[in-house]
Amino acid sequence: MSDNTETFHFQAEIAQLMSLIVNAVYQNKEIFLRELISNASDALDKIRYQSLTDPSVLDSGKDLKITIIPDNNAKILSIRDTGLGMTKADLINNLGTIAKSGTKAFMEKMQESKSASMIGQFGVGFYSAYLVADEVEVISKHNDDEQYVWRSSAGQDFTVTRDTVNEPLGRGTEIRLHLKEDQTEYLEERRIKDIVKKHSEFISYPIHLIVQKEVEKEVPVEESEEADADEEKDENKAKIEEVDDEDEEGKKKEKTKKIKEMEEVDEELNQTKPIWTRNPDSIQKEEYNAFYKSLTNDWEDPLAVKHFSVEGQLEFRSILFTPGRAPFDLFEGKKKRNNIKLYVRRVFIMDDCEDLIPEWLNFVKGIVDSEDLPLNLSREVLQQNKILKVIRKNLVKKCVEMFSEIAEDKDNFNKFYEAFSKNIKLGIHEDAQNRAKLSEFLRYNSTKSTDELTSLKDYVTRMPEKQKYIYYITGESRQAVESSPFLETLKRKGFEVLFLVDPIDEYAIQQLKEYEGKELKSVTKEGLDLEDDEEEKKKFEEQKKEFEPLCSTIKEILGDKVEKVIVTDLISESPCVILTGDFGWSANMERIMRAQALRDSGGMTSYMASKRTFGLQPNHPIIRELKAKAAADKNDKTVRDLVNLLYEAALLSSGFSLDDPSLFSNRIYRMVKLGLSLDDDEGAAAPSAETDAPALEEVTESNMEEID
Repeated sequence: MSDNTETFHFQAEIAQLMSLIVNAVYQNKEIFLRELISNASDALDKIRYQSLTDPSVLDSGKDLKITIIPDNNAKILSIRDTGLGMTKADLINNLGTIAKSGTKAFMEKMQESKSASMIGQFGVGFYSAYLVADEVEVISKHNDDEQYVWRSSAGQDFTVTRDTVNEPLGRGTEIRLHLKEDQTEYLEERRIKDIVKKHSEFISYPIHLIVQKEVEKEVPVEESEEADADEEKDENKAKIEEVDDEDEEGKKKEKTKKIKEMEEVDEELNQTKPIWTRNPDSIQKEEYNAFYKSLTNDWEDPLAVKHFSVEGQLEFRSILFTPGRAPFDLFEGKKKRNNIKLYVRRVFIMDDCEDLIPEWLNFVKGIVDSEDLPLNLSREVLQQNKILKVIRKNLVKKCVEMFSEIAEDKDNFNKFYEAFSKNIKLGIHEDAQNRAKLSEFLRYNSTKSTDELTSLKDYVTRMPEKQKYIYYITGESRQAVESSPFLETLKRKGFEVLFLVDPIDEYAIQQLKEYEGKELKSVTKEGLDLEDDEEEKKKFEEQKKEFEPLCSTIKEILGDKVEKVIVTDLISESPCVILTGDFGWSANMERIMRAQALRDSGGMTSYMASKRTFGLQPNHPIIRELKAKAAADKNDKTVRDLVNLLYEAALLSSGFSLDDPSLFSNRIYRMVKLGLSLDDDEGAAAPSAETDAPALEEVTESNMEEID
């Protein structure tokens, strides 16, 4: 050790602190390079700011850059910058920060809380170097001091020595990491490039990588070598003579040979510039497209882009992209929650921050770069604070603005809606604050818009004056809802009905109670007001009284299968339908919930299952004939069987599934036999009659014709 070496002791329990950093704070070791590059960038910032008021500080070197030099033979990785540099006092104080603050009580508190966020101000990022290195040397030269070397093996002490051995830096700092035996992967060119691209691609200063590469070179052949070659190989001599003959000037050409030697190659790693720091007006569409492709590895151009900055108490810049198509795993459970990359001062922090953007916007891609986002010790876990909530609120707001811009172009919006309509509907379900704005993007087919999707806004403009509500019907498919009996009266009155055939519509529509003051009403629910005039209402009340006995008889026959039996004016062509209660599931929702793989078969399902109401259409001939038969003899087996058949047919046409399809099939088969004038004992043996499904013994052909 030279005479000018001074030794300083770490006051804190350094081994304990190293254990904390290696095992608890940093989840992956590669971030040591990000930390050291970030520190180098900070040093370059400081000298650049100083040069604004005193240009002479750059006399010791005007080139502001970061250089990474791997030495495979010595197993040393060097990170050099031409920044501010450190004086002897700076080396002792700055790199001894831990020593000053790392008291035993502090360490105990750290272990108790299991949180690293409290030591963010202590500059521990530098010590991440010990994740991969046994010994660290810091060579630094400040304009106001000599060049010094700080050296430590993370033991009990460190040394500071005036540097008379290493080449003069001029100004700046070089950190030399003597890598551990099992960490030599960080000397590999490809590994270094990958880490820099991932974490430090958008650092403001150029990052150079200097590597030794084997190259082929042609060098002159010495005379002694040439003579040996002539003696050994006559062919070579002949070839050389042939070359001499072809020489125009008759001069003997210089003989050369190819040799391999090591050459130093200097490559700049971060040539992609942070486009978000520029003024949006100065950026061409092609530049945005190129940036999007480099960011996401997508081969298609984005559908839309939103470039903005937020200033004031919180400052950040962001670029958001809407992709041109939905990924195949958009709603995959194990998929990453979002595609927003978070940067702090152009240093990549994370791309899986769940609090940054809601799940319904998981298809939006882009970056957020904050100037003043507080980070914890490791830059890996963000503190839970209001700033993140403000960023999230702004991102959602700007996404909605971006979708509004897409909606201005019909073709583009059709592409967007086809790819991401489920996300919009999920947003309506989850995001109460933006529900009204998102409802503007909803598009559905309807009874008056069968070819093109229509918006709620267009629906409202087409509403007749007397229509108070927005009507909709949910179902399994468009074909199923188009032929639904629930549309009969509404079509006759000229009221438009929206077709909601996506399973997620059921969830979204439960949250979207109204649009522009117009309440949304399901046409399959009981108690729907169809804006009847007084005369129609009076006639309907009379029919209710007239059919009360039949309703009671049918309720007795069906028992607990239905909650009640009523006369309804919702249908005009079908004899009957099954209505659901205002607050239970619709038939479609019940179907969706039954299909859930992990559903609770009891509990919620039985509680929320639809309360079924059997609705009769009083003007239909089947219902009138049934009324007459029931009035004659309500215990008639024919009446009982026909009521069951009507109920099961109504279940199917109303979107429900049958509890016992085979029973329904048997009823139909007996009807077919009756139509073909066959007896039950002909052909295959008929199943034994059940109590709720007696054979159609007393139904004659003439009776069936009357009912039909």
